[in-house]
Parts: sequence; structure tokens; C-alpha cells
Amino acid sequence: MGIVETGSKFPTIAALSLSRTQVILIPCLFLLVLYFPSTMKQLLYIEIPTPDVENVCNWLQTEFQPGIGIIRATPDGIQVQVSLGNGLNDHESVGELALFTWTLQRTTYLKVYRWTECPIPSESALVQRLTDQLRLKFPYHYPQLPEIDLSHESIFTALAPYYPLTAHYFQSIPNGEYDLTRAYWWEKRWRESVHHPEEPKQVVFRSVDQEALPQAPPIYDLIYVGGALGVIHGAVMAQRGYRVLLLERLPFGRMNREWNISRSEIKNLIDLQLLTPEELESVIGNEYKDGLHKFFDANNPSFAKAPILHTPTVLNLSIDSDRLLQLCGEKLKAAGGEIWEQTEFLRADISTDRVTVTTIHLPSQFKTSVSGRLLVDAMGTASPIAWQLNGKRTFDSVCPTVGACITDGFPQGVWDHRYGDVLNSHGDISRGRQLIWELFPGRDQELTIYLFHYHQVHRDNPGSLLEMYEDFFHILPEYRRCELDQLTWRKATFGYIPGHFSVREDERHIACDRIVAIGDAASLQSPLIFTGFGSLIRNLGRLVDLLDTALKHNLLSAIHLENIRAYQTNVSVTWLFSKGMMVPTGVHLPPQRINAMLNTFFGIIANEPPAVGEAFMKDQISWLSFNRMALRAAWQNPSLLLWIWQMAGISDLSRWIGNYVNFSLMAMISFLLSSWFPAFVRWMQPWLEKRYPGFWLYLLAWVYRLTLGLGHPKPLRDLQ
Repeated sequence: MGIVETGSKFPTIAALSLSRTQVILIPCLFLLVLYFPSTMKQLLYIEIPTPDVENVCNWLQTEFQPGIGIIRATPDGIQVQVSLGNGLNDHESVGELALFTWTLQRTTYLKVYRWTECPIPSESALVQRLTDQLRLKFPYHYPQLPEIDLSHESIFTALAPYYPLTAHYFQSIPNGEYDLTRAYWWEKRWRESVHHPEEPKQVVFRSVDQEALPQAPPIYDLIYVGGALGVIHGAVMAQRGYRVLLLERLPFGRMNREWNISRSEIKNLIDLQLLTPEELESVIGNEYKDGLHKFFDANNPSFAKAPILHTPTVLNLSIDSDRLLQLCGEKLKAAGGEIWEQTEFLRADISTDRVTVTTIHLPSQFKTSVSGRLLVDAMGTASPIAWQLNGKRTFDSVCPTVGACITDGFPQGVWDHRYGDVLNSHGDISRGRQLIWELFPGRDQELTIYLFHYHQVHRDNPGSLLEMYEDFFHILPEYRRCELDQLTWRKATFGYIPGHFSVREDERHIACDRIVAIGDAASLQSPLIFTGFGSLIRNLGRLVDLLDTALKHNLLSAIHLENIRAYQTNVSVTWLFSKGMMVPTGVHLPPQRINAMLNTFFGIIANEPPAVGEAFMKDQISWLSFNRMALRAAWQNPSLLLWIWQMAGISDLSRWIGNYVNFSLMAMISFLLSSWFPAFVRWMQPWLEKRYPGFWLYLLAWVYRLTLGLGHPKPLRDLQ
């Protein structure tokens, strides 16, 4: 949809991008509805998980046997004429069923309408027969990653038979060959982890051979593995006097994602004295006027339609990720830290006083080992450490996310750079996924566009980056009017954004002795719109303070390091929203189901005061606000409870009830303690920390649980 200015101060929807079939079909249907307002009734709306609409149409016309009436082929399907009384020559005694197809989002949709006021005998049987036969003829086919050999051909040639548009357009993207190879590598590693969750690759070992021998002190205090989020956290720790080593598998400073955040959150980098105000402004590419949320509702009932939700201060800053990483790298080095780029982590050996990390320098294939007091895992979803610590419960959900930064080529008027598209869908469920777009204006005329879906991790259906990229290049012109060959690409953006549904914060392991995880490797962030970057930045002061305390007192065993986490109790209860965006593997839902659920919730948020919507999208929603909106949603759309039951199942619904009970208890405890307990703990710090450092770390973690852990942001100075 495009944006135009109207007489009001807010943008309105200008147009929907539709396929050629829809452009012809929708006006015809509109005229028919006007002409037969009381005789048209929809009997079926179904999604057929194939992009080959011609094959579906041909099957309808040549193979499908409705069992009643006379079939007549139409350009988009068939008509079934059924005698209701005296024969087909009597117009009043003829009933007609219209079955027609169209394509959108690389999938096929079919509707069945009855063109008569009275039910046609056996129409229900026909609809059921049609549904059953379509499911057998066109089942789900979950994409498999092709095995390729890059020693004999380029990544473009190897993938062209499977993903032709992806292979073609990556050749127009700077560093496209490298990035497409990395996307393939990332998907391959992700699939291997999902396929064998009970037997994760062991990379953390307990060292016993050397413990009895005297050794030199560890060279470093902190060894970070992962140079994106690792360099931000590591630079702060280096400025606090710790010896820091950063290991990065890629050339340092290159990211396969761009970042968006709000000004109130990114200000933490100034409060922690990592960046000056001037440096912060230099990494901000754009600050848009308003962020929009809108989900497709053309097929929804009236109670599941919603206006645009406006959130002007949510993700409204586009961050130049490369510039931010370079700045943080300079800060880290200036404070005495080191960066080893193009160096891959191989294993970690833990002993009583150190962790020894074995690495390989990728260009030279030279292996080396280095020791430190603590290893910080910032490897994201590719982290073998996270898989070893958590096994099959490492990640419950994931968002396969693809996209690109585009500097030019969109026609005039396609998008207004004063606005961001925070969450948008332009169609219903597509091949077992509800596709969602994000669009963020960047520096000058640049647009960063993402396509993703919420996905339940499943061994038979891990989620594919390359399949999503093929969708991206096929349907981008549907979402935003453009000619792909006219676009100027600056950068490919992709990755797996994980989610973990924890009833309690200790349900997920983020640490073992001398190892702790942050960011996506810890997977404690919001399941709605925030990635590990947003979680890290908003909780950076909390993580730094807790880790600083642990290092000062050598509290580096698992029981202490498990306190150093960015868990939010109010975020854990909102995982049901992301669960409602997932189509369970192998399950066929009504195509409009997820859009109907999203419009119900977001319509309620849109009718709340702006501060409530902002708090919800920033994971700052209070217990009272959450309950009020949940009750309104159930009252407005009673079917919602049944839909959630069908999608989540008894197991996950029971877990969510546990989340809710825990959220309620923590909200009550916070209500009773948050006004005085943090100040009291800080007052006790000089005496308590010196005598009982482990207990002090535990109490300090509780201070953060009662504030940031419930979405109550406080300036860093108020927590220290």
C-alpha cells in the first residue's frame, strides 16, 4: 500500500498492490455483489500451497468431479450448474456454484460462491470433496536445502536451478556472492542443529588434565565470540578496565542486518559513556515521523478489521550498523582491547581458573588457543554453545528474515520517507506461513525492506532463508510497486531471529561455568518486533552492571552467571501473540485466520491512548494494561479463544498460563517492593557486597527483575 497526504495529519491507505487476476476479478465480483446482493454466498475460501495457479485451474477443469450438476470451464476455474426443480431450461430452477482461483504471494487461493438464495442440495458434500481432493493433490512441500559443490561452480550457478530470482538479483548486490554464500552456510548450519537437537555438536569441554599444573594467569578477562553485539558489550567492559578479546568470523564491521530502535533506548549508549551525543547522531541514518502497523483484512469479518496503528516512537531511528560497529571497535581498541577478525570459534575448554578457546583463522587455516577468565557467547542462532546448553529447547520459534537496503529505483509516490512500515501484511496465509513486511527509511532516499514470518521450529520444517529470498524477489512488486531491474541494491539483509518460550527465567540456560550468552544466543528478547540488538541495548546497563559485579568478585560459576540475563517477565507473557502468528507444520488454517487475530489485537491497541500502544510495542506493557486489552479482545472476538486453542494446543496453552501466573506474581511483588527495595539494596551495598558478594549479585539481579524485568525503564543513575 502506498502513502498519500490527506486533509488529516495522518497518512491513509492509497492503494493495494494486486495481481493482474485480482485487478480483473475484484471489479467483476463487486458488480455481481451489487447486482445480486442477497443471492451470493461464500461457501469456501482455501489456500492451496503452490504458486502454479494454472495447474490448479487445469485440475479443476479436467480432473475434479463435483458429483453434482454440469461443469463449465471459466478463465479462472469452473461453474457448476445444478438443477433445483424442472430442469436446466427453467432459469428459476437452476442453482450455480462458482469456483475461481487467483494467485498472490507465490501461492494459489480458491473461493466457492453460490449464486442462489436457497442452498443447493449436496453443496456441503461438494465443498468437502473439493477440500479433501485439493489437500491430496497439492500437499505441503517443505523446501530442502540443495547440496552444492562450490569448488566447481559459483554460488549463483549452483543455486540458479532451485532459486532462479535469488541467484539472478544477488549478482546485482555489492558483495552478493559472499553474502549469498553466507546465507547458504547459515541455513545449512541452522538445519543441522534443528535436525539433531538431541545430539548437538559438543564444543564445550571440561578440562581436567592441566588443572594440577601451575599455569600463567589468563591473558584476557573477557573473550567475546561474535563481533556484532559482542563489540558493543565488549567496548563498555573494556572501558571499565577489563582485558577484552573479540573474535569475529566475518571481516569485522560487516553486518547482514540493519538495526532500528527508538531514541529513548539508544540513549543508553550515552548514559554508559560508550558514545558521545555527537557520535550517536553520526550513526543515525534517519528518524521517521510515524511508524505504521496494518494487516490485510479484505477477507476478515467486520469485527476482525482494524484501522492503522500509529507508533511514532517505535523503531523510528534507522541505525547505520556498519558505522556503529566501527565506532565501538575503535572504542574497544582505544581501551586496550583486541579484535581478531575472520577467526572462527572451534571449542572451549573449561578449567578451574580459566576458559581456553580454540580458534581457526579462516584465510590461513591457522589454529591457535587463547585463554580468558570468561567467554561471552554472542554468536546468535548459529551458536553451537547455545545448542549444547539447551538441546531441543534451544529455540522454540524463529523468524527467517530476508531483505535488502535499496538506495534508488522506486517510482515517485510509492513511499513517503517520513513513515516506516513496522508490521504489514498484504495477503493471507501463503504456503503455510503468514508473511509480514517491514520497511524503514534510511539515509537520503534509502529504504530497508524485510520479509519474514513467525515460525515454529520443527525438524521436518526448519524454516528456509533461500526460499524466503525467492519469495522476496517475486512478491516485492506486489508489496511496493516497482520494477526489480530498476532498483539499486546496496546490501542484502538476512538472518534467523530466535524466540524461546520460558515459563520462568531459569527455564532457559544462558550460562555454564565461565561462559555466558548475550543477544540472540541467549534468546530472551521480545517475540514481537525486537531482535537481540534491541534486547541488548535496552538491557545494556543491567548486563554490564551484573557482569562487572561477577568479574570483580570472581563469581564465574554457572549458578552466578545465570543471573546475568536480559529476561523480562512481561515479555514472556506476550509470546502468545507470536504463537498466534505461526501456522503449525502440516496444519491447514483458514487463510485469513492469522490476519483476523492480528487485527483483533492491533485494533484494540489502536483505540487505546498512544502511550499504551507505544508501551506494548516496546515491551513495557503493564499488568493492568495487558489484562484490560486481553479482556477486550475476548469480548470483541469470542472466537479468539478457540483459535488460540487450535493453534497453540493444550501443552503450550498450559505453559502460557504458567507465564501469566508468574507475570501476575512478579507484578504484585514489584508493586509492593519497587518503590523502596532498590534504594534499600543500594544502601546496603558497601557492607553487603564486601562480605557476601554472591548474595549481593543475587539481590542486584532482583533489583533489575523488579524494574527492567517488568518493562519499567529507569535511567541508569536511578538504578545505581
